[in-house]
Order: sequence, then structure tokens, then C-alpha cells
Amino acid sequence: MYFAALLARTEDGWEASDTELDDVETLSDLTDLAQEASVDEDTVLVYIEQEDAWFGILRVDGEEDPRIYVSDASAAARSSYGEILLTDELLGREPGAEDEIAALEELVDLDGTEDGDPDEAARPAGTAADRQAHPPSHPDSDSDAVPAGPIGELGILADFGVSEKDLLTLRTDALTEIADALGAAEVLEAVR
Repeated sequence: MYFAALLARTEDGWEASDTELDDVETLSDLTDLAQEASVDEDTVLVYIEQEDAWFGILRVDGEEDPRIYVSDASAAARSSYGEILLTDELLGREPGAEDEIAALEELVDLDGTEDGDPDEAARPAGTAADRQAHPPSHPDSDSDAVPAGPIGELGILADFGVSEKDLLTLRTDALTEIADALGAAEVLEAVR
């Protein structure tokens, strides 16, 4: 179960709206959605959560680059909405590295043979001793694996009174606690 909300700062306080993410496919789409909700290029927060698994915050301040925090990167990586937030830059990868890996995997089977090579595919996998000496690599052992735990900008809400330590301790009802700190609990409750 997912929930997404958008909090836009105005001169009168915060305005909240629940957010439909069906048409959002990229971080750029999500950033555009936030910027459209901005009043006088003020701060907009997009909050996304998968119940009891992870939450993420995208912060857009006018035309500045978006700032991102995700409470559990490995859990978010298993979610289509989480993948939107987990950019190559955030994960410390070279841009496009994941696309290159996927393209290579299409050319070569996981056993190392090229597609359509009947001689290689028909060969036995080797003895048990061979498999033990050269075990197949596991996707989770990949150097590009997504780390477990929080990732992103810990100080994303520090200027609103949510310290890095506070952010790291948020778990199941993170949005309520964030809204309380922002003074936006009532407007958020109206859209929930």
C-alpha cells in the first residue's frame, strides 16, 4: 500500500494535497509535479511511503536541483515509486551504468554463454567441485547493489526543525511526525 502527499509552502503556511503518481515515471516527472505546485518558487515536499517498508522525501526549492532522502534504499529499490527516487547520483553510480549492465545481460546469459550458442548451452555445468570453486555471482553481491538503510540528504528538513537524528529515527508514522514539525498536521489530515 502506497501513500503520496505533496506539501507546498505558502506565505500563509503549508498547503497539502494527496498526490497521484500513476503518470510519474522519472525523477524529472516528479520534480515537475512539485514545481507546478510551488507558490512563488517556495519549498515543496513530496512524500512517498510504502506502508511499513520505506518512505522518501523529495524537496524542491524553486528551480534548484531536487534534494532526496530515502529511509531504506534496498526496500525502495524493490518498488517502482522507490526506483524513481534512487538516482544513479544518489547511489553513487556512474549515470547510465544500470542501463549498460542490462544491455550486456541481454547479450550474454548469466552462465556466460552467448544467446543461441547450442554447444555451450548443451555442455554440463561442471562438477560440484567446479561449481564450488567458481560459484555463480549473486546479484546482491554486485558492487552496484543498493545499500540497505537510509540514503540521501539527511539535512533535507533541518531548516524546518527535523534534525538528521530525528529523520533517522522516523519509522512507521513518519509523515505525521514530519507534518507536526512543519506545523502542517491539520492540512495534511484533511487530505489523508
